[in-house]
Amino acid sequence: MGFGNRNFGGGFGGRRSFDSGPREMHKATCADCGAECEVPFKPIEGKPVYCRDCYQKHRK
Repeated sequence: MGFGNRNFGGGFGGRRSFDSGPREMHKATCADCGAECEVPFKPIEGKPVYCRDCYQKHRK
């Protein structure tokens, strides 16, 4: 049963590959400035979401 050097599990740790097309965007409201924005993930209630400008301020 030689599997060779195949990479089972998606190649990128199960993450979406780069050639799979456009990401699904979700509407959100920035927790800092209140601006409406779109993010590439589904926002979770109780967890802050920031627009691009405010996110840069919060990066460590």
